[in-house]
Formats: sequence, structure tokens, C-alpha cells
Amino acid sequence: MKVAALFFLGCLVWGGKAKPEFPEQEKDPDFWKEWAQRTLKNALNLQDLNKNVAKNMILFLGDGMGVPTVTAARILKGQLSGQTGEETQLEMDKFPYVALSKTYNTNAQVPDSAGTATAYLCGVKANEGTVGVSAAAVKSQCNTTRGNEVTSILKWAKDAGKSVGIVTTTRVNHATPSAAYAHCVDRDWYSDGDMPADALQSGCKDIARQLFENIPDIDVIMGGGRRNMFPRNTPDVEYPGDKKHNGTRKDGRNLVGEWIDRMKDKRGYYVWNRKDLLSLNPNNVDYLLGLFEPADLPYELERNKETDPSLTEMVDVAIKILRRNDRGFYLLVEGGRIDHGHHEGKAKQALHEAVEMDRAITRAALHTSVYDTLTVVTADHSHVFSFGGYTHRGNSIFGLAPIMSDIDQKPFTSILYGNGPGFKMVNGVRENVSTVDYKQNNYQAQSAVPLSMETHGGEDVAIFSKGPMAHLLHGVQEQHYIPHVMAYAACIGQNKDHCRTSSGSPSLGHITPTLALLLSVKWLLC
Repeated sequence: MKVAALFFLGCLVWGGKAKPEFPEQEKDPDFWKEWAQRTLKNALNLQDLNKNVAKNMILFLGDGMGVPTVTAARILKGQLSGQTGEETQLEMDKFPYVALSKTYNTNAQVPDSAGTATAYLCGVKANEGTVGVSAAAVKSQCNTTRGNEVTSILKWAKDAGKSVGIVTTTRVNHATPSAAYAHCVDRDWYSDGDMPADALQSGCKDIARQLFENIPDIDVIMGGGRRNMFPRNTPDVEYPGDKKHNGTRKDGRNLVGEWIDRMKDKRGYYVWNRKDLLSLNPNNVDYLLGLFEPADLPYELERNKETDPSLTEMVDVAIKILRRNDRGFYLLVEGGRIDHGHHEGKAKQALHEAVEMDRAITRAALHTSVYDTLTVVTADHSHVFSFGGYTHRGNSIFGLAPIMSDIDQKPFTSILYGNGPGFKMVNGVRENVSTVDYKQNNYQAQSAVPLSMETHGGEDVAIFSKGPMAHLLHGVQEQHYIPHVMAYAACIGQNKDHCRTSSGSPSLGHITPTLALLLSVKWLLC
């Protein structure tokens, strides 16, 4: 009865907007039946499991990309192309296998991005705030680092002779990418300028330094974080007049300069803007360091298309460089600013970041084949982001619900947060959202609890996978299971015995000849 009353009230308020609109063909039952039959045929084809060796591995990590964010991004993608949105497919939606990942840290029910990164990159669960160390290490206590280091799948791949790369829209020494190469009890030790004196005296290294020293020959590194690589007060190359972008290092080291010197005879290139990146011929590049901002890259909606590359462009260049290795590659790609948008309560920024990451997934598919490339898309954690309110088909994902509150008689947006900076009271009552521009890029959606920064969510997140051994990512799994599957598929790390036939060649006989032919043709064309 209450729901019916709310709908009635909504109809009175919004008049003609209440009539749902959807494609005429959807009125025909055969439309749905035929769609289901096509889906069924595709599902039946999955009985022929792809058990090839994964020459290449790509992990796309949507930071903070919980299931509600995936759904909302799907709708946004469709609406950006003029559709109602709900029926749209993201590229990740097309992957044949989907599982759920349990994201908790060893000491946290609702996790952070550092402990989760250690799980899906190093294969062990860890404490929040720590990267590349086991749960025996204690956050911010330097003397608990030694002996508790854990290595990542990026290192396993490098040790196996593969090329490796890191691409992110955050700083390259932020939580997610740092777990691929660093061992640090505090995710915020970006440079030695961010570390306490006792940690430095005890021999702990900042994360930026570890990027260049722990695995000194990472083939491709792209993202932000320039200021952590240069001596304190060194003006930034792009913003020389803005002191907040100056270098932060206390030790006086120029880590970028050191990298350039080390790579000068190894076809290594350093770039700091989009023009220089896109002017490179990937066939002539063996090592690439691209640092495009002093800190994080800007949101996609605010990106300067002259100076900052998109995530899709960075992924495109990275794969073209990495795929030249006959032994294959491992690539970590992070859509890191999905998380930042949510923390700020700016759903429009977060969702456009998610759509851009999906574009990058599409681009990667053009350069690879499911025949020999395992691609996994997942998130580290969710957010307290939601959308609802009985919105009609095709309602703008950033629009109002078609009903008003029956408590305060005010409208509300479909998108809401459980907590965050969007909590606003005007004259002691909830702000009337119809009096503000709730569709502008930086609008902060209303939240139930006031916080300066919105928090992560604790529910499971999705794992989408395709390619060799992708079927092993199934059911509900612990997050640390992910790199073990990827390593098993690629015959690296501790899983190798199953990867060779008696003739010593990689096993290729586990998929149908027809499928193998089709996949091979696609690979050659791409």
C-alpha cells in the first residue's frame, strides 16, 4: 500500500513523466524468447573449456567499482550513445565467466585499497594500509617489514621472462600499483618526505624509491606521481609556478633522471605529456616511463586532452610495447579515480571513470586474443553508493526519482550515498535538490550520514574473466585467489607442472578446432 501511495504521489507531482518509454519490440514475447535462446546457445559453447597456456595476462582493476557502480556505468554508457541504457552491454559484461570476490582485509571487515591490492596481486590477504607484506606486518611500524615481504604476480611474470607493465589514472606509487612492486607497512609513504624520521633511520624505503629499485626493469610504467620522484622544491615541468606541485624528496635524488640514465642505451623513453606519448613508435620502445601529473591524473570529464592521455590511450601504447616479447606479458591496469569520485560524493565523475575503463577494456581486446590472453576485470572493494527510487526505464542515471519523499515532501535523486559529503541541511531540513543543478559534473549526491569523505562498502565485488583457464574464476572466492589462477593459467610462480605436454610444447588441444581457428584468425587480424 505504501509503495502504491508513493507512486500515486509521484504521478501527481511529475505528470507526463510517469509514463514509461521503451522500445516497441519489447512488447512482443518472441523478442525476449529469441534473445534468451541466443544467450543459451552461447552458454552451451562454454562447455568447450579453453585450457591453453596464457601467454599474456591483463588485470583491469576498477578501484571502488562495486556491483552498483558497474550497473550504473552500464546505464550511463548506453545513455551516452542515445539509448535508454539498461539494455546496454559493457565490454566486461561480454566476458563468459563471472565470480564474486570477498574483499575483507585480515584486520578489517570493510577493506582499504592497500590490503586488497596485496590480496589480488600477491596472493595473500593482509592488513589494511599495508602493501606487499603479509598480515604479520603492522601498519606504520617499520621494524615489522623485514621478513614479512610477499612478492606479486608482476614479479612472478618478470622472473619468467615476460614483459610487465603498470598503467593507472592515480599516482604510480598509490595503493593499487604499489602492491605490484613495493613492500611497505604504510601506503602513504609515497616519498621519503612523507615518512617519519624513525622509519627512515630504521632503513625503510619510500614507495617511489621501491618502484625503481625493487624491480628495476619494469617495462612500462604510466600514471601520475611526478612530485614524489624529484628533490624537494624542484619546480614541476608542467606547473613550474605552482609550489604545491614541487618535488617532495628529502634525499635529493632525482629518480626520473636516474631512470633515464639507466635506460639511455636500452631504448627507454620518459614522457610527461600526451603529445610525446602518442608520438612514440611502440616498435622502437623497450622501456617506457610516463608520468603525466604531479599527483593523480585528472578526472576523465576534466582531462586536458592536449596534455593528459586517457586510460584507453595509455593501455593502447602499453600493449603495443609489451606484446613484442615472444614470451608474453603481464599488465596491471587501474581505473583508480572511480574510487576518488565516490569518496568525494561525485557520482558523475566516478561513473564516467568507469565508462572510460570499459573503453580501455575494449581497446585491449582489439590487440589480444582469448586464445592466448587471460583478461580479468575486478574491483578491490565497493562503496556505499546506490541508485533506486522506482525510476522509469531510460531515466537519466543522474536524474530525479519519479516520486517525492512522503516524509519531507521533497524530491530526491536516484543516486544516493549511505554517508559522505553530500549531507546538506537548509534551515534545519533536507536540501531541496530541485533548487540546485544536480546534473553538473561535481554535484555531490545526498548522503544519509555527514562525512567529509564517503567510505568504502564491504560487500562482495564481481570478477569478470575470459581467455585461458578463465573458468577457474567461478563461484564465491576469497580475493587472494585471483593471482593464483592467473599464475596457473600462465605457468608462472608455483604452478608449472601442468603446462607442458610430453613433447614439451604448450598444451593447445583443449579447445575445439573450429574455435581455435576462429580465435587464431581474430588474433592475426588484430
